[in-house]
Amino acid sequence: MAKESMKAREAKRKRLVEKYAEKREELKKAGDYTALQKLPRNSCKVRVRNRCNLTGRPRGYMRDFGISRVTFREMAVFGLIPGVTKSSW
Repeated sequence: MAKESMKAREAKRKRLVEKYAEKREELKKAGDYTALQKLPRNSCKVRVRNRCNLTGRPRGYMRDFGISRVTFREMAVFGLIPGVTKSSW
């Protein structure tokens, strides 16, 4: 489980990315890189890290489900994800 401060930091970055997305796009098209540098660093979408929605784990993230591989496996075993079952052979 990730620290709450890390989860909050990522949420803040996501909000900043959404807030400045249009402005960043306009400045890039205009080629005004000095104004682009004055925007907050965390408003760049590259700085956002994919994290598990339930635990906040930063590694082993599965985009299709929005959760980490560990959480995915637990939920699949208990049948909480529709259409997914744990295979065995």
